[in-house]
Amino acid sequence: MDCIFCKIIAGEIPTEILYQDKEIIAFRDIKPLAPVHLLIVPRKHIPSLDQMEESDAALVGRMVVIANKLAKDEGVDQKGYRLAINCGAEGGQLVPHLHMHLLGGRKLSDRLS
Repeated sequence: MDCIFCKIIAGEIPTEILYQDKEIIAFRDIKPLAPVHLLIVPRKHIPSLDQMEESDAALVGRMVVIANKLAKDEGVDQKGYRLAINCGAEGGQLVPHLHMHLLGGRKLSDRLS
């Protein structure tokens, strides 16, 4: 598979892992859009949010729980942060592997575009 996130999960591409368990891994975005920009990624290759199965719902819920823990670890939990999942090319998804962005550390625009 030629998925960059699958290669990171397999240890083929080095990165600073901030969290990992049997289902999820988290690391810093290499092109951050905010002082804190983390990626929370399921180990299971799901190409996009619209391709997840009903059985994956708990996994996405765990991604949110882990994102909340990471926000606290990064010190952005009190002032605020954003969680985002992009879906498809027009939705801004650059890597075809489901992932959640955690952005914080500065005032984020109240506009989503």
